[in-house]
Amino acid sequence: MYNIANLTTDLANLKVLVVGDVMLDTYWHGAVNRISPEAPVPILEWQHEEKRLGGAANVALNLKALGVQTHLCAVVGKDNAANQLNSLLQKEAINFYPLVDNQRPTTEKTRIISRNQHVIRIDKETTYDLDANNEEKFIQLLKHLTTTIKPNIIIFEDYNKGALTEMVIVETLALANHYNIITTVDPKRKNFFAFKNATIFKPNLKEITEAFGILDFKTNIDALQNVHLALLEKIQHKILCLTLSEKGMYYNNGTTSKIMPTFAKKIADVSGAGDTVIAVLSAMYAITNNIDLSCKWANIAAGLVCEEVGTVPINKYNLLKAL
Repeated sequence: MYNIANLTTDLANLKVLVVGDVMLDTYWHGAVNRISPEAPVPILEWQHEEKRLGGAANVALNLKALGVQTHLCAVVGKDNAANQLNSLLQKEAINFYPLVDNQRPTTEKTRIISRNQHVIRIDKETTYDLDANNEEKFIQLLKHLTTTIKPNIIIFEDYNKGALTEMVIVETLALANHYNIITTVDPKRKNFFAFKNATIFKPNLKEITEAFGILDFKTNIDALQNVHLALLEKIQHKILCLTLSEKGMYYNNGTTSKIMPTFAKKIADVSGAGDTVIAVLSAMYAITNNIDLSCKWANIAAGLVCEEVGTVPINKYNLLKAL
């Protein structure tokens, strides 16, 4: 059994490279007290604005909050959102290695919030794949970082924004496996089956049902076991960790198949919970090599962040207290 007294030291010695789609999360807070006379829409009386790290950057933020040596590689545009993203990452002391693509904007999601409730969300983004030139530059950058940083883990954080092309995935996974680096994957539908030979594959329920075209999926142990076997034929992953929303989490490592219930006491906002899960799951597995314990801790961490409004990272001290 792992000695939790060693956790802080073990996390501090861990090096993680996060690869994928970064986002700038913008929040406009205010009060809605009336409807516009111009159209049947609410009027937000603006009070304040805040910027937060989103997507792969939020995964990196969760890792940094755990005390991990965190490195982030992603594609951004040449715009103000990229500058703001970079400033936030510098503030958090997260090592950032961006590839700048002049032809695309940095992904930015603006949420309008009134009394802790979402009113509307505005997305500014491009989702087409990197062109051949930038794709090759991104691959070479990742190869350089892998051999110089020598991470214990590489986390693939895919949001279908075009950075993780099939070639980027294949080349980076091959390199990681060559150096015996643990790889964990948070996939999306487009390149779902491209992550062959990953250590941990962590889709959510919606992604797995879309990938296999399942219309009425039963989240019982037999159905989940069948999904694991079907996925194993396609990508030969080592471990499947499937998040089941309010039903908790399922894992299968080839010998053990188990459903873990959710931990959240009160759910205020599920934004960013998946980012927390992949961060905590990856770090704990690298330290303990115990998938049961890692899933339990990731489940607890997800429950804690779901009690907060907006995308927030895990608080290490709250997590230690809960553990």
